[in-house]
Amino acid sequence: MTINEALRFLAGTLVLFSILMGHFVHPYWFFLTGFVALNLIQSAFTKWCPAMWFFNVLGLKKD
Repeated sequence: MTINEALRFLAGTLVLFSILMGHFVHPYWFFLTGFVALNLIQSAFTKWCPAMWFFNVLGLKKD
């Protein structure tokens, strides 16, 4: 798995998790969805994301 694939998997998992938690537990969980979205938007412009650093430390290969 590459860093980009892991990043997409993490973002999708967090969005799905926060939607389920926001629906079944408490609406404040939707803020996590917003955070993930904002992080994806900023990473599109800056080409940097904290999760990418973490996946690099884990030894995942780049594209």
